[in-house]
Amino acid sequence: MTHIINLDNITIVLHKPRYSENIGAVARAMCNMGISKLVVVDPRNYDLFKALKLATHAASTIIGKTNIFTDLREALAPYNFVVGATARLGGQRQVINNPAELAQRLIPISSSNQIAILFGPEDKGLSNEDIRFCHELINIPTAEFTSLNLAQAVMIICYEIFSVEGKGNKNYIPRLANRNELDGMYDQLKEVLVRISYINPENPDYWMNKLRHFFTRLKLRSKEVSIIRGICRQIDWYGKKCYDEGKEASE
Repeated sequence: MTHIINLDNITIVLHKPRYSENIGAVARAMCNMGISKLVVVDPRNYDLFKALKLATHAASTIIGKTNIFTDLREALAPYNFVVGATARLGGQRQVINNPAELAQRLIPISSSNQIAILFGPEDKGLSNEDIRFCHELINIPTAEFTSLNLAQAVMIICYEIFSVEGKGNKNYIPRLANRNELDGMYDQLKEVLVRISYINPENPDYWMNKLRHFFTRLKLRSKEVSIIRGICRQIDWYGKKCYDEGKEASE
């Protein structure tokens, strides 16, 4: 049995693109590979005419339906799985070095989940803060010269997604918690863990990144996120209760 990816559940997200022409060229690359959903976040001096010129007539519909946001967190909120493209390696950036392997992994996820492929600004790429929104990272292998044009990078990833076929049984992956649910959980976790002195309030993100990596591996669903948030609420309630009782006893 052959399994194919659901292209209708794939969205390309451009974060802070510097040139409108690159947005148009990205739309054209997407059109070539049958991917039609484009999101742009905080573009620099966005010029619709310049974008349409590079998109050509074939991809003008993609440009016309592009959703534009000012905030990355808001833009990614509806997505159940986010893949970030990065040229930088090491540190927090645990990456898949093979776009074809990434495409294979997306087959069972794409069946019931909205997937965002995230690309950073042309000059700097995705920051460490940006990649906290990502479930996985992809690096496109190159020779010594590692810099790729934005549209080239999008084309490579889109081609692998478009052409991938999975043979044999694929484990079905049901709907995962979306970014809005996950980020709400992480905010609540950080607040509670700082309050009970489990993590250092001066550098909470260091420990939160470890928790993010842990929960990302688990591929949490909405009900599981609700359970974790319920536990956080109970810890918060009990901590306040103990504090109030101790305060009354000392008076």
